[in-house]
Amino acid sequence: MTTLPPENLLRHASSPYLQQHAGNPVHWRPWGEAALAEARSAGKPILLSVGYAACHWCHVMAHESFEDAETAALMNALYVNIKLDREERPDIDALYMNALHMLGEQGGWPLTMFLTPKAEPFWGGTYFPPEPRWGRPSFRQVLSGVAEAFRQDGAKVAQNVAALKGGLAKMAAATPGPLPTAAQLNQVALGLVRATDAEEGGLAGAPKFPNPPIFRFLWQMGFRLQQPACAEATHLLLRKMSQGGIYDHLGGGYARYSTDAIWLAPHFEKMLYDNAQILELLALAHAAAPNPLYAERAAQTVDWLAREMLAEDGAFAATEDADTEGEEGRFYVWSKPEIDALLPPEDAALFARVYDVTEEGNWEHKTILNRRGHPAPLSPAEEARLDACRATLFAARARRPAPGRDDKVLADWNGLMIAALTRAGTVFGRPDWLVLAERAFVAILRHHAAPDGRLHHAWRAGRVTAPGLLEDQAAMARAALALHEATGGGAYLAQAIAWAEATHRHFAAPEGGHFTSADDAGDILVRGLTAADNATPAGNGIQAEVEARLFHLTGEPRWREAAERSIGAFAGHQALAAMPGLLAAADLLTEGAAVVVAGPETHPATRALLATALAHPDPALAVLRASGALPATHPAHGKGMLDGSPAAYVCRHGTCALPVTDPASLAGLLDRPT
Repeated sequence: MTTLPPENLLRHASSPYLQQHAGNPVHWRPWGEAALAEARSAGKPILLSVGYAACHWCHVMAHESFEDAETAALMNALYVNIKLDREERPDIDALYMNALHMLGEQGGWPLTMFLTPKAEPFWGGTYFPPEPRWGRPSFRQVLSGVAEAFRQDGAKVAQNVAALKGGLAKMAAATPGPLPTAAQLNQVALGLVRATDAEEGGLAGAPKFPNPPIFRFLWQMGFRLQQPACAEATHLLLRKMSQGGIYDHLGGGYARYSTDAIWLAPHFEKMLYDNAQILELLALAHAAAPNPLYAERAAQTVDWLAREMLAEDGAFAATEDADTEGEEGRFYVWSKPEIDALLPPEDAALFARVYDVTEEGNWEHKTILNRRGHPAPLSPAEEARLDACRATLFAARARRPAPGRDDKVLADWNGLMIAALTRAGTVFGRPDWLVLAERAFVAILRHHAAPDGRLHHAWRAGRVTAPGLLEDQAAMARAALALHEATGGGAYLAQAIAWAEATHRHFAAPEGGHFTSADDAGDILVRGLTAADNATPAGNGIQAEVEARLFHLTGEPRWREAAERSIGAFAGHQALAAMPGLLAAADLLTEGAAVVVAGPETHPATRALLATALAHPDPALAVLRASGALPATHPAHGKGMLDGSPAAYVCRHGTCALPVTDPASLAGLLDRPT
């Protein structure tokens, strides 16, 4: 019989989330073969608790139940208790979250799943209160009732297991179909536009999430479909969020979501992946319609990133917590007397008027700073006074106890931020942001690279803590291509190809597409296969984009075929609207352009042409230099300078337009043909 010590084993874990629970009286085990073997040997069900370090309700349930000696004793007697950091193992989290959805539950974190000793799900929920409340049973009632059902009603448990396993296997099956047509893209895009909030931006209703994959797709469809509503939906989202309480007006950065329908009251945690995708949207929107608000929010967000989120060797940490000293939002909110005590009376009055500061507050008797009521810029003199006020309040806030930071380094989230910094650095003319991106890329390569060419998923405190997933390989390959296009560095292109090839070797599914977990993942019940985007883009959508971009950059047919296979594996799905990233990749593959610039890299005209191409707002462009010999399969093979002058060629559908030598002419060619 495999037996682990009757104690909490999380003190050995490197995950900040697991370490938060290392002092619980629960005999927690980290997810792994040792814990799973213990359950099999003991014949005890598994209580799997999944969360993440910045999760507010995870903290609440921990304080109410996991720190309670009576509850812990019940858990220890009845279950093998396993804690999982969803950010370290999103594949396992997704598997059991899907099972919970099949049970008719909405889902969320903390995720509380009950598994057989073979790790098969049979029942679950999310947060459970310590006493019966809101129509929910108490956690202790749940613990006793589920254990009793497991012992006494094996037939019902087996029935649940069979149904859930069958459903999970069905979800992991391909749904092949032909590449999406323009009519399908139009239908999906306009359907998503109709689902948006025409007043407040984002999708209608509450709570409000940024949903960057949806708005990134809509932005691209504005160019493909010549539908201004697609672009305007993205602009509205960015304007409303950037003046709402979801944005940190003192320190920069966006919180994960707003609990209301007006972007006022967030759950205050800040996630690397949200800020990466929003930064990229700000850059795209600014490239099309320059807006001082976009430039300011982008700069403030990167300042936050460089100040608060740098991890070892220049990579980026995962999250900042919502709670301080057990209270959500305490670090971020203000009372009017606090502000009045810090600012001169006239400045305090101006600041209160613009940033919604009142005696009664706008959230739980406190004030969340926002400019919803005063989004338009004031006079330059007044804005300068507001800048000084914010600086004073920021300095005062810095003396408060700071929120916790989860400083583990995740390859996929870093890939999103590296690509975003690269685009934003080009659009906003900030080469220092490109330096940040390149430093992070080197750090990921140094710490996450596996001997077989893959990337590991998570790294912290000098060690790898989770195996690589599809999203890691795809997001970092996409980042490498962004850096290649921005700098011309051939090593970035070679690395992107190497990761794409490793992905095909270890993640490819038989009917196309790629599994989330690798072929050597031995601790997951069913390998997930999905192209549905969530708060982060799905790995299959990113991988399809990488393959399509590689086709435009290299002209090699194998990448077109790979992209067609990746997209086709899901193109028969009825819910294509859930896969905006995959649809954007399909558009890039079939309608995207390769912009080939020929000329010495140091020549001013070459630099001007490259800058025009790289800063164009259409994401479905691939930019390359003709400094080396392009393969014969590339439509720009043999193209060069025009009469001794640097020239640019725009190639679509296998054909290149006549060369142009000035940026204005190039910009005109980059508009998609109607």
